[in-house]
Amino acid sequence: MRFGIMIEAQEDLTWERWLQLIDLCETLGFESLWRSDHLTSVMGVAERETLALWPSLTAVALRSTRLIFGQLVSPLTFRHPVELAQNAVALDRLSEGRYRLGLGAGWNEREHRAFGFSLPPVRERMDRLEEAIAVIKLLWTGEPVSFSGRFYRLEEAEMHPTPLRPEGVPLVIGGGGEKRLLRIAAEHASDWNAVSLHPDGYAAKVAALERHCAAVGRDPGEISRSWMVGHLIGRDERELRERAHRLQQILVSLHGLSPDEAIARLRERGWLVGTPPEIIEQVRARAALGVSRLMLQTFDLDDLESLGLIATQIMPAFAD
Repeated sequence: MRFGIMIEAQEDLTWERWLQLIDLCETLGFESLWRSDHLTSVMGVAERETLALWPSLTAVALRSTRLIFGQLVSPLTFRHPVELAQNAVALDRLSEGRYRLGLGAGWNEREHRAFGFSLPPVRERMDRLEEAIAVIKLLWTGEPVSFSGRFYRLEEAEMHPTPLRPEGVPLVIGGGGEKRLLRIAAEHASDWNAVSLHPDGYAAKVAALERHCAAVGRDPGEISRSWMVGHLIGRDERELRERAHRLQQILVSLHGLSPDEAIARLRERGWLVGTPPEIIEQVRARAALGVSRLMLQTFDLDDLESLGLIATQIMPAFAD
């Protein structure tokens, strides 16, 4: 099992916090560092700072020497595929192949309305995602390419440089829609990322992914499986309640609950919750399902001690 940290960059991520997290992940031995791609707080706390996408990812490339990194995920509703293709190659080359391009269909209605972006019905969003991937892959060939689609057009477009790998920058596709999203992942993803999913529902998603792989003639073993999941760790029950209380100040959905109620709510959502031995067992259960990377969704950006606990008390149990 590989362990990464995932940050909601629209929930008060500052440069000071981000640079500190890059250094911490590198020092503590985390495999990867990920961030969301939103324009404003999705929790509705408008005064929270949002760190811009491309400069923050460039900082990871320059400041770290070994971290795999990327976004989870960029929505095609407000990121154009030409922008994504060119920036992905720049980060791929700057980091010597450590960057991953995360793509998604978009979902937050309030965010799109606030910034003047259309949020079409789900079917159209999936069509847009599929078409955008085609455009990105064409541009990565380095050849003059033309494309005439419903949403995007290219006319003898030629983009240089090209990615380091002949197959292009690895794509991470996040989501669990069994009809379209997982079919797109089966055809194009190097990594399928599960999110907002309880372990009880995971096997059905994997089965759907494997069916789509069979339909497109792809070995499902070529697609690594990652899982973005929240975490709440404490050495004992007292420390667990203290961290739950801190988390309640950040997560709007936990306001008004007691710490014990908040802990129970997070367990119901499928978070990793408990003491180090308890979390080790929860991680083992996910590894048994075929998950190879956990992106630990971290909301309390000033609680660096909890990341240290994971690095020293959890990760050694899964060392190769």
